[in-house]
Amino acid sequence: MRLYDHDFYAWLQEQATLLQSGQWGQLDIPNLVEELAALGRQERRELVNRLGILLGHLLKWQYQPQQRGKSWAATIVGQRQDLQELIADNPSLKPYVRMAVDNAYQKGVLLVVKETPLSQNDLPAQCPYTFEQIMDADFYPII
Repeated sequence: MRLYDHDFYAWLQEQATLLQSGQWGQLDIPNLVEELAALGRQERRELVNRLGILLGHLLKWQYQPQQRGKSWAATIVGQRQDLQELIADNPSLKPYVRMAVDNAYQKGVLLVVKETPLSQNDLPAQCPYTFEQIMDADFYPII
């Protein structure tokens, strides 16, 4: 049984050691390639997931003004900060942002439907905010 299949952490440590020592012939290239590609997909998923949470809270803020509170505001601020860090650490995600907003908006709508009495029909079919608004620390949508 290969180390990759039964102890992923040990396999990672082994691969790092092999890379550091220049033992190229000993590297598990197929699995390294697979894991590197997965890391890139993971960063894109994190972008969409964080945007989805942020968009859901912006929608709740806009469509349930009577429910606004510190918790929603804290989530909005926190997600914006996390997204700024994610994009700063991964500037190559910038071209993907527009598509990520579209994908994330559907997640945000589902969050609103799950957590509020609102239905999907109560919300816009397309994201009503620009990425600039979404990330603007002073932007809190109102009806």
